[in-house]
Amino acid sequence: MSLLYLALVFGVIIVLLMLKKPLYMAIGFGILSLIVLYGFDIAKITQASLNFVTNKDSIAILLSMYLITYLQKVLESRRAIKLAEEDLTRLFQNRRVTIAGASLVIGLLPSAAAMVLCADIVKHQTDGYLEPEEQAFTTTWFRHIPESSLPTYPSVLLMASLSGVAMSQFLLFMLVPLLTLFAIGYFRYLRRIPAKPEKLVKRQVGHDLLSLVKHLWSLLLIIILILVFKFEVVPAVLISLVLSVFIYRLSRQEVLSFSKSALEPKLLVSLAFVLYFKEFLSLTGALAELPNALSHLPLPTFMIFVILFFLGGIISGASGIIALGTPLAFAAMPSAGVALLVLLMCSAHAASQISPVHVCLTVASDYYHISLGDLIKKTLPASLLFILLMIGYYLVLTVFL
Repeated sequence: MSLLYLALVFGVIIVLLMLKKPLYMAIGFGILSLIVLYGFDIAKITQASLNFVTNKDSIAILLSMYLITYLQKVLESRRAIKLAEEDLTRLFQNRRVTIAGASLVIGLLPSAAAMVLCADIVKHQTDGYLEPEEQAFTTTWFRHIPESSLPTYPSVLLMASLSGVAMSQFLLFMLVPLLTLFAIGYFRYLRRIPAKPEKLVKRQVGHDLLSLVKHLWSLLLIIILILVFKFEVVPAVLISLVLSVFIYRLSRQEVLSFSKSALEPKLLVSLAFVLYFKEFLSLTGALAELPNALSHLPLPTFMIFVILFFLGGIISGASGIIALGTPLAFAAMPSAGVALLVLLMCSAHAASQISPVHVCLTVASDYYHISLGDLIKKTLPASLLFILLMIGYYLVLTVFL
């Protein structure tokens, strides 16, 4: 009966997400459903609330999201991402590298507004070579590659936190998926674009490379601190942000302005509700019953969760299914570790590229004057291929890890 209640709770959340209600609202009703169905009294509600406000991981993920948004505001004010794209153009003198590299650089920042800038670059470089649907696919596919693994995105922070896997370990094993995403995008359409740019510009390799690092150093520093020096996300971002304040010579007015604008209530509240929901979920005891229930199904357990994350990701977006599915997956496969985390992240990412609730897809469709359905049709084969390749990668990892 406990698992049936759990299914009903998830059903409530998924239906609300399908009705395009905000994530915080869907999770909020999920919490109310848990309280009613499991008969939580005041004592248990109080316990879940205390667990939430005293949980260091929950506090860290909310703080890291605020700091990352703050850093994004700083970089936008100094046109750092746009200047990095210009550095790439001069450095490589290659139209394909400019398209992919600029899209990847723009994708370092978690902002849907950056999609228009990315689309401008792709359209300029591919007009006459790709149809609008193909341009839209190229734009969304390459721009979202960093979203699959970088800790500047809430879905990555959320999944690492809920799984308990170290961020440095996750980043290391996501290198193969990152290269796979790039290869799929390249062989799908990018290789049809002439490599030679329309206009050659004077190149000074040393100067241009230094300029590229100069404009991206704050983001590179975060990744290095996490991956090489094993820093947690919050101190890594905080170090980069403090250095940025001094290096970019932010005025007192700018510091105060960014402090306010970086506080995005909708995003932070949604994350808070997800983490609060996790505390209630742990008190139900349903997660402990899940492994035995799944063992009777005809599919391997990992495949059940791949399907769950893919279908759930299409319905609710990556963050929604990660919030719902990650605790279940690691309760059912407690020793799976980083191999399962990588596979499920890849499944959620593939789903997000064809999800109607993914705002960036709507922006790209509008920009290229095509329907969202046309873009999804172009992307679906690539997403399915990516999942199949990542299942193979997962099986390899389980042999060696």
